[in-house]
Amino acid sequence: MAFNFPDINPVAVDLGPVQIHWYALAYVVGFMTAWWLARRICKWDELQNPGYRPNTSDIDDYLTWAILGVLLGGRIGYVLFYNLPTYSDNPLEAFKIWHGGMSFHGGVIGVVISLILYSKIKKVPFWRLSDIAAAVTPIGFFLGRLANFVNGELYGRVTDVSWGVIFPRGGDEPRHPSQIYESLTEGVLLFIILFVLIRIPKVRERTGTVSGAFMIGYGLFRFGCEFFREPDIQLGFILNQVTMGQILCIPMILSGCVFYLMAGRRKSKA
Repeated sequence: MAFNFPDINPVAVDLGPVQIHWYALAYVVGFMTAWWLARRICKWDELQNPGYRPNTSDIDDYLTWAILGVLLGGRIGYVLFYNLPTYSDNPLEAFKIWHGGMSFHGGVIGVVISLILYSKIKKVPFWRLSDIAAAVTPIGFFLGRLANFVNGELYGRVTDVSWGVIFPRGGDEPRHPSQIYESLTEGVLLFIILFVLIRIPKVRERTGTVSGAFMIGYGLFRFGCEFFREPDIQLGFILNQVTMGQILCIPMILSGCVFYLMAGRRKSKA
């Protein structure tokens, strides 16, 4: 038994010359929800420690930096990691973001750079700001992967499981709805783990712990989900074994372990 892909219009709002896609709405709602929750986390800290930074004003100021980090890093990462030969031949195509193509791992690099720059310029403790950003980021993963499903893209490998889906662009055979797998693991489950951690006072004092847990958690969940996801057609399998997504998860997991160990050393010194 398999399910036919539901007839979902990828355009959420059609105003004639202006069309708003579900994917774009996922970005907007994801950023706004993450911003609201980050402010709530800061308010908890401010109630216990007046003058604590980052505060709600810092979160308001950093939002624009975060958006630029995600968009620029995600696009540049996609060009470099997933489709460099194509963009080398047609450089101007890299600027046509409406044609699609974003890399999560590139987005992470972009956000890390924005965190470093913002914390240096605004004199905000880097690891505290990083922990808050890490705790709210899975909201975007959840909405983004659902939007991928609506678009019928990034579908999974051929399967015989009863919940397989026949995607319009995936041929006649049922495939894993890997977008849903990722939305539930990288989005819902990772969010629950990080949100519980950041509410624990001792964990918040050990700055960098939530950031490390984010890197490790996402890396492990994404690595596992890649076994069900169809590799990018222009890359396929690397060494006939792994995907580019899995390769990029390895340094991410290792970095998370380093962040966790560094957090313990900072707490010991404190």
